[in-house]
Amino acid sequence: MADITRRLGWRHLRGAPTAHIRHHRGTRLLHDGPGLSFWFRALTAAISEVPVDDRELAMTFHARTSDFQDVAVQATVTYRISDPAVAAARLDFSIDPDSGAWRAAPLEQLGTLLTETAQQHALDVLSRTPLSAALVDGVTAVRERIAQGLASEPRLPATGIEVVAVRVVALRPEPEVERALRTPAREQIQQEADRATYERRAVAVERERAIAENELASQIELARREEQLVDQRGTNTRREAEEHAAADAVRAEAEAARTVRLADAEAARTVRLAEAEATRSVRLAKAEAEGAREVGEARAQAQAAWLRVHGDVDVATLNALTGTRLAENLPRIDSVTISPDVLTGLLTRLGTRE
Repeated sequence: MADITRRLGWRHLRGAPTAHIRHHRGTRLLHDGPGLSFWFRALTAAISEVPVDDRELAMTFHARTSDFQDVAVQATVTYRISDPAVAAARLDFSIDPDSGAWRAAPLEQLGTLLTETAQQHALDVLSRTPLSAALVDGVTAVRERIAQGLASEPRLPATGIEVVAVRVVALRPEPEVERALRTPAREQIQQEADRATYERRAVAVERERAIAENELASQIELARREEQLVDQRGTNTRREAEEHAAADAVRAEAEAARTVRLADAEAARTVRLAEAEATRSVRLAKAEAEGAREVGEARAQAQAAWLRVHGDVDVATLNALTGTRLAENLPRIDSVTISPDVLTGLLTRLGTRE
């Protein structure tokens, strides 16, 4: 839609690069081209805006095959207006001078023309094709037939329209028919899946059998090797026992010889110790006897000297010395208790002596 602004009774139009503008005033064509910008008076101007860009027209219609089955066709037609002057002359592309909007609906007219033309050619080709063939090759056949029909349609060039491309998106039967058609394929796929499952199970069973046989062979080989291992262990144990016995015999002989040597050495040491002890005892006895003799002689000499000394002293001095020695050897007496009986006895004795 063109952009129109107002200024003091004048209008200014600014078109898009993809819109072809035709400006007439009376019978004169003042402006003609895409993306124009100009001033005009609304009361005297007749302006048409023709889009020249590529446009997509989606269409959906129903058709019937040769075996009387309904199918839905989804297609898209890409077209452009190649001759804006012819299109503006055949269709009403005039715009309001105040708002810039189309006064009519020219694109809807073009859509109706293209849809009806394409639908006519699609119905023609599908009406002579059975449903199975239409579902297999119908998309290509319908696309080619629609493209050829639109290219040979005289009304399109006369209106200034050029078809760029035709695409058929889908061709579908009714849901019940589609489910019925899918059933054999699904059953075949299921059969293939079941056969693959059975084959996979058979392969798995065969592999399990091979694995079981390998395990059994491994167990047999393991038992045989265990038997060999037991025999080898018995042989090794017997050889080890023999070697231990021989080593024990050698050890016993060595221990006996060592014991004999130790006994001989101990006996010799004992003899030497006995001889040394006897010699020491003899020496000690001699030394003790000599010492005793010398001590006896010293004591005898001391006693003789003591006797000589005391032989020259009078009796009173000897008594005093004896009392002193006795007093020195008496125990310490802190107190003396004299009972009446003892006192009486002492007094009696004193009286008797007097």
